[in-house]
Amino acid sequence: MRTFVRHVVLLLAFVSSVAFAQDKVVYHFDDAEAQATKGLRNIRNHLDVAPDTKIVVVTHAAGIDMLMEGARDKKNPNIDYASLVSALKGRGVRFEVCEITLRNRSIGKDKFIMDAEFTPSGVVRIGQLQSREQYAYIKP
Repeated sequence: MRTFVRHVVLLLAFVSSVAFAQDKVVYHFDDAEAQATKGLRNIRNHLDVAPDTKIVVVTHAAGIDMLMEGARDKKNPNIDYASLVSALKGRGVRFEVCEITLRNRSIGKDKFIMDAEFTPSGVVRIGQLQSREQYAYIKP
């Protein structure tokens, strides 16, 4: 009987952990010109269908450009990235900028929109989110 009860408790713990599991996704941006508009639209659509998804956007290399003050889509200057990012931030999305890229490009943190956060290494952060925290990986 004791073994049966233990199995039932373990089964209930497993079922409850699966039932309350939250989808987690890291979006990887390394080229703002090619990825920003479609990627931000993908994230909006993602949240429209699965609003409880935890999303982290990690930018490095030329991907950081979309989070800089005044950044706009070069093909469609009516698209202001700051307003799109702010709307997504309001839905719980985190936006992170690689500090290695900042040093390599001699850019100060003061050049970025208020919704941007910083991470020591974008590539390391993506790896940690995938391996340690089981985030799915999407590169728009």
